Amino acid sequence: MSYLSPELNESDINRISTLGLAYMGDCVFEMLIRTYLISEGHTAALDLHHSAVGLVNAPAQHAFYERISCLLDAEEAEIYRRGRNAKVNSVPHNASVADYHSATGLEALFGWLFLNGRRDRVEELFQAGMREL
Repeated sequence: MSYLSPELNESDINRISTLGLAYMGDCVFEMLIRTYLISEGHTAALDLHHSAVGLVNAPAQHAFYERISCLLDAEEAEIYRRGRNAKVNSVPHNASVADYHSATGLEALFGWLFLNGRRDRVEELFQAGMREL
């Protein structure tokens, strides 16, 4: 198995909790943001960090979801909804409960797409969400 490009079968993915998908999606989204910032010419580590923090937080991820929600098919929308509705134990003080749940849904979607090997779709949604910035 390749850990950089995992392609799990459907039953393996179905055994992963919704919060497990969000855990994976958090990493995928962070990697996409970091790659985006590097490709946009950001080079100083502190600048990269501050820029990434501004794009990878619950309010920013909720806004990102709002920009791509109309592009989701029924299955993707269901994965997002399951992530949004997942029971979380705590919410960071810098986020509203609604934004945090929306961000969890977005992360679950990106994790699910990544683990299903749908990298083209991850890229398509990411580019669409970033185009509106």
